[in-house]
Amino acid sequence: MLKERVKNLLEEALEERDSLFLISLAVSVDNQIKIVIDGDEGVSLNDCISVSRAVEGGLDREEVDFSLEVTSPGATEPLVHQRQYNKNIGRKLSVTIASGETVEGKLAAIGEDGIVLEWKQREPKPVGKGKRTVTVEKEIPFSGISEAKVIITF
Repeated sequence: MLKERVKNLLEEALEERDSLFLISLAVSVDNQIKIVIDGDEGVSLNDCISVSRAVEGGLDREEVDFSLEVTSPGATEPLVHQRQYNKNIGRKLSVTIASGETVEGKLAAIGEDGIVLEWKQREPKPVGKGKRTVTVEKEIPFSGISEAKVIITF
């Protein structure tokens, strides 16, 4: 019952902010509510505060005791929502595909059904000795992605 109430309040709060979207909602048996949100342009502290207030304002502590945490996904968390890929175009990703293979490359494009990763590699010249650098692209359907993470470089 509490989870449904929180879900409805959360949907109302996110409808007011088009750039924000839900990543996960969890309510434990002891009424600890954890909401993870993300945004097309990232998530600010004010975004978390406003979503928290919208949810908390719709709940009555006299009726049920709860704790509420609203956060953004951490930098090392996997991408789980298609909209998260959109904001990471041009960044380097590590993608584990269903076969267990891991592919690393720059997120070059996103389609309705999947993503395109791009990277450079050395390969033998077609004629003569030596190697040349070529750009390789690989299309990966969303259904074939087991896990995708942004690679953070400093």
